[in-house]
Order: sequence, then structure tokens, then C-alpha cells
Amino acid sequence: MIDRRKLLKASTMMAAATVIPRLPLAAATTNNMPENQDALGLAGLVKKGDVSPAELLEQAIKQAEAENPKYNFLASKLYDYGRKQIANGLPEGPFRGVPWLIKDLNANIKGQLTGNGSRSYKGYRAPESSELVRRYEKAGLVIFGKTTSPEFGLTPVTESLAYGATRNPWNPDHTPGGSSGGSAAAVASGVLPAAHASDGGGSIRIPASCCGLFGLKPSRGRNPIGPGRTEGWGGLSMQHAVTRTVRDSAALLDISHGLEVGARYSAPTPESSFLSQVGRNPGKLRIALALTPPSGSPVDPECINAAKDAAKLLESMGHHVEEAAPKVSNDELSLASYAIIATSLAADVADRAKVTGIAPSAEILEKGTLEMLAFGEKMSGVSVSRAHNGLLNAASQVGQFMTNYDLILSPTLGEPPVEIGKLSLNTDDFAAWGQAAARFTPFTGLFNATGQPSASIPFARSEKGLPIGIMISARYGDEATIFRVASQIEKAAPWLHTYP
Repeated sequence: MIDRRKLLKASTMMAAATVIPRLPLAAATTNNMPENQDALGLAGLVKKGDVSPAELLEQAIKQAEAENPKYNFLASKLYDYGRKQIANGLPEGPFRGVPWLIKDLNANIKGQLTGNGSRSYKGYRAPESSELVRRYEKAGLVIFGKTTSPEFGLTPVTESLAYGATRNPWNPDHTPGGSSGGSAAAVASGVLPAAHASDGGGSIRIPASCCGLFGLKPSRGRNPIGPGRTEGWGGLSMQHAVTRTVRDSAALLDISHGLEVGARYSAPTPESSFLSQVGRNPGKLRIALALTPPSGSPVDPECINAAKDAAKLLESMGHHVEEAAPKVSNDELSLASYAIIATSLAADVADRAKVTGIAPSAEILEKGTLEMLAFGEKMSGVSVSRAHNGLLNAASQVGQFMTNYDLILSPTLGEPPVEIGKLSLNTDDFAAWGQAAARFTPFTGLFNATGQPSASIPFARSEKGLPIGIMISARYGDEATIFRVASQIEKAAPWLHTYP
């Protein structure tokens, strides 16, 4: 058991000692503009008249122009699109006037370029906006760009032949994670306090951990995916955001969640707003500390120690923590997830080829993508059905385990952020890439398979000064508990004022 007073004192001193080279939208446009605002804080300034949406947008553009050459997080610049939104009049939503970036992967803005991280989508313009984008705009968010992704989101870093390597603002020799690394790098570099992201195997939580941010993957069916399709990767993928604060994540989920037209299912309707859960006492929880991933692969001691320290902090808050982990067949789980992703990829690539008339080849697809494509094309319908059954089996096993626990606590990643180039999808040794990717992200994929909400919380630093996250995962539909506990940790060990 740790002394909570000592921990609070140490965390406060650490926050106070951090040198802050820039602030989110830092240049004050009035003399009384407060420092270090999150997205809700910025919206509050707009509502009070202390700053205008146009001023916030121009500051975000200015900051993006200064930081993007260093970290390469913009796939496309939509500055005039944002200016037009403001000129046409913004809705009176909870985020009115807050600058916003959309991840350039299966999230469309009508008439604007959508590249999906691939040369095969060069020049493609979306015929309609995604439902999620419509909900963001209805809430008053001002979209001014799209962020980089690896090709089709297939690797846990953000590097592609289409856009190059996106770099981590904490150390540009290392990855910001993937596949939402562009969004995470933009937020970590101080361009804006939150940005859109998506997660099919960890792609919100991985970059959140790498960049010192909060990243929640919502429950399956919580946020819209369509139109055109209402599932991503057979239900593995969900969309939400990376944020600087827990309350921003909760408030963003409030304005984005809910059944979309044509969807086969949606997550359970919450009893009250997600924002109302932030700061609410969760009571005494039963928490399983899982230090060994389903694969049994070794985990870097720095990541293990972060999770152990988080467990001690949670114990000091009155929660019961014990080492335990659900038993799932890693071979079945890995093959099932890979089969679903590979066959989904094969269908998407074939559909794109029909439109362009260009057959898949090394001229438009990366080497690793071609390997996955070949695997997906060979799979039978029976194999795909078995893969879905494998995911259902994992969900059942973890669900049974969680009848005895409220949360599972673990490291987010198997190691601190890896170097640029280590997990590039354009590789000649696909087997070695797969093994390295699995070692880097051994914990996250389980909760894509089960559909449970899962979040990475910034908690520690490696010896090299790189962020290390811890992950908490709740029962299906129970984002409320995650927001309650994450806000407890945020209060005890604050991270808002820490910048690269």
C-alpha cells in the first residue's frame, strides 16, 4: 500500500516542475484568456465572448503550420472548409467554435479528400459525410483538417508510403503509435486539445499511451460508423477521440453516441450523461490486475511497473486490487481477429479496384497489405464464420470473468513507443513484422474482440522520457465506471499540464 499523501505531493510537484513550451491554442487573443484550456474550456470562452470561433481556428491553423513540418500529422488541410463553417454560422452546441481534426480513415467529409492512408485512394472525394462527422458539426466543432493513418489502419504505428512517417512530439525518432497517430501527434504537440480517432485493435489506446493522452475505445455499437456500413471490421472497430482530459472524452461521447439509421444494434443507453460521471465517486471496486497478456509474451518492466504503481494508487483510494486475468485462447483469438480483418480488407480492396479499374499491386498497396490481402482472398465462408464464433467465445469467457470484477487493469502496451521504421507495413519480412507488432500491443486487441469499453490513461514516463499508459477495461456498456475511475486517477496524478 502506498502513502497517498506522498503520491499526491509528488505528482503535484512533477506537474509544477514541467516546462510548458506551448499551450493548446496558446496565443491569447484577449488579455484574460486562461491558459491550458481543454475543448470544453475553449467552448466556454467562446460562449462568454472572451474569444471568437474565428480566432480559435486561426490560432489552431497557425499552430498546425508550425508543428506539422516536424511531426507530419496532417493528411489534408481543410482550412477554408473550417472558415466556411464559421461564416455560415455554427450551431449552438456544447463545443461551438472548438477546432477539430478528423482521422483520415473511414471518416468522410462530403466533397473532401479521403485517403485511408493508401495510394489506392489518391484523389478520392467522399460523396457524403459520415454520420459521426455530422454529429460533430452539429455540436459546433470546426473541422480544419484530416490526420494521418497507416494504410487502412493495419499497423500500430502511423507510417505509410502515401503520407510518410508521423512522428512523436515527445521524441521524433519514435512513433506516436497508430493507427490514430496523426490525431495523437496533433494533440500532443499543442495544436488542439482533442481530436477524432478510431480503434480496431488498439488504435485509440496505442497512440494515447505513446503520446501521453487519454484515449477511450467505446463499447461496440456506441458510436456510429456509417452510412454505407454500420460495422467496422466485423464489429472490431469503434470511433471516438484522443483527448487531454477525461471530461472532454466524456462530453464528446455525449454528443456522438446513439443508434444510427440501419444499424443492427447499439450499446445500452446510459442512465445519465457521460460527463456527469466524471468526478463521481465510483464506490469501492473490485479490480483485476492483469500483467500477463493473453499471448504470454514478455512485457517491458517499465510498462509492468506503471501498472503496478497504478494498482497501488487505486488501492490507496479504497479499491480492492488483485492479480487475475481472464483465460482465453490466444491462438483462437489472434487467428479470428486476423481472419476478420484480412477478409474485410479483401472485400474493400476489391470494391475499390472495381471503381478505379486498377488491379491491386505493389504500385498502389504496401507489401504487408498485399500479404494480408492474399490471406483474406483465400479464406472460405466457413472459416469466416468460425472466426466470428472465436470472437463470440472470447467475449463470453471475458464476460464470465468480469462477473467477479468491475475493471481489468493492465499496461496499455508491451513496451514504450518504438522507433520509427520498426513496424512499417511496407516490409519484406511480414512474419517478423507480425511478431513485433504483437509484442508491442499484446493487451489492446482482446477488448476489440469482446466489444468492451477500454481506455488508456497517461501515467508514467520511460527512462528515455517517453509516455507510458495504463489501461482500464470495463464490462460491456459500462463507460461510466471508466470515466469515474479515470477522473480519480486524473485528479491524483494530473497530466494536463505536461507537454513534450
